[in-house]
Amino acid sequence: MSKYDVIVLGSGPGGYVTAIRASQLGLKTAVIEKESLGGVCLNWGCIPTKALLKSAQVFEYLKHAGDYGLKVSEYDKDFDAVVNRSRNVAEGMSKGVQFLMKKNKIDVISGYGKLKTGKKVDVDGTEYSADHIIIATGARARELPSLAQDGEKVIGYRKAMTLEKQPKKLIIVGSGAIGVEFAYFYNAMGTEVTVVEYMPRIVPVEDEDVSKQLERSFKKSGIKIMTSTEVTAVDTSGKGVKATVKTKKGEETLEADIVLSAVGIKTNIENIGLEDVGIVTDRDKILVNDFYQTNIPGYYAIGDVTPGPALAHVASAEGILCVEKIAGHHIEALDYGNIPGCTYCSPEIASVGLTEAQAKEQGIDIKVGKFPFSASGKASAGGNTEGFVKVIFDAKYGEWLGCHMVGAGVTDMIAEAVLGRKLETTGHEVLKTVHPHPTMSEAVMEAVADAYDEVIHI
Repeated sequence: MSKYDVIVLGSGPGGYVTAIRASQLGLKTAVIEKESLGGVCLNWGCIPTKALLKSAQVFEYLKHAGDYGLKVSEYDKDFDAVVNRSRNVAEGMSKGVQFLMKKNKIDVISGYGKLKTGKKVDVDGTEYSADHIIIATGARARELPSLAQDGEKVIGYRKAMTLEKQPKKLIIVGSGAIGVEFAYFYNAMGTEVTVVEYMPRIVPVEDEDVSKQLERSFKKSGIKIMTSTEVTAVDTSGKGVKATVKTKKGEETLEADIVLSAVGIKTNIENIGLEDVGIVTDRDKILVNDFYQTNIPGYYAIGDVTPGPALAHVASAEGILCVEKIAGHHIEALDYGNIPGCTYCSPEIASVGLTEAQAKEQGIDIKVGKFPFSASGKASAGGNTEGFVKVIFDAKYGEWLGCHMVGAGVTDMIAEAVLGRKLETTGHEVLKTVHPHPTMSEAVMEAVADAYDEVIHI
């Protein structure tokens, strides 16, 4: 039997990062993977979807070339080539993880891993043991009883990335990050898109102002938005698909070529031996302490299978903290109140901390500032004036409570707010930090200035 210091079950952005950090710390490490290194994020999620979205963005630039004083007489899209580019990007990233495994002398064990008692893992009949076993098996698309996926007319995100033929009409159920990213992509490529959301507004976890802006932008692009709406049944017996939806006004039937279900995720915790080992779960999640130890000594869990936010960067951070604790480092628990969220539709969304509504619910006296990109020189020059930066501060102490952005490139801007909050930066300090001109990031300083009644450009 092969013996390790650390075995990581799953090689997504939680698993492979954990394995690399463990190896850096001098621990003999193995990672077990049943599919491709990099997991869903690299192969079917974060990375290939961004490649698709970039193709859509370039296609939109071609459509609007005249707005920039340019003449493009002929242009078209090749849907197959767009999909193939996305797959090639994903394949390249997965090969990069293979290289990192070799570089860090990590054993990659291919197969289906199942936990055993006594700190062991069975991989297709072969047992491996370790002092520390870290579960990082991630999650998959959740299926609703009223929206059973058949892989052809009712599909999940994996199939949505590799369709052989572009649909003329697409219904997307769910308006979280996955739903709105695919809505943007397919709409930009020329598909007639309808988004159905059960909650009263799209991207419901975001600040209400962000939801309103995205809805305006989507409607302007021709995307149909149906909020406070539930899909109660789908009929796939005909040529296309008919979805029965229940709205405030009653029932109606929507017709499309395909329905994409984007209604959240389901953790991959079945059939991995949790019950055999006695590891406690609650509501589809593995329960862990601040340093990701389960109730059974020697077994840990990180990423989507635990109660924290199901985000790639959270899984990576959790895995690093987990193995640093194992190695005896003095570490602080992760601050889940300072985790940024990014959505890569167009306009992009990025946020961290409390929304305005959450701050008010907590009874905090707040200062709120907002700066529209329509007043930004860089945004005007780039032709990307939709959206804004919104900041929320504690009126008494100046603590930066939240930051919410919607607009071009904002996913690359949010880290300023995350770092500022980590360093307990006050509004006054942000305001007196000179931001370069002309940049999109100036909007952060201007929004803070607005909160403190010192804004110059609006």
